[in-house]
Amino acid sequence: MSQIAIDLPDEVFSARKQPPREFARQLRLAAAIHWYARGEISMEKAAMIAGLDRVDFLAALAAEQVEVFQVDLASLQEQLNHA
Repeated sequence: MSQIAIDLPDEVFSARKQPPREFARQLRLAAAIHWYARGEISMEKAAMIAGLDRVDFLAALAAEQVEVFQVDLASLQEQLNHA
């Protein structure tokens, strides 16, 4: 497993009222949700980045009111026309 070190001012932890470990956990989750919502990564990869299993990642998406299944209406219409 790889590790990434990020230097942050101490003030960011006090602003969020979180210890560094919790801040890092939420940062991983926020990044995973962001990239998943943009369609840049799969749900499986997003859950891995967040350090969650898929069920817990789905719960996190619901808590943040992020659409789980993103549907392109044009693609859907095309699929329906070919069915």
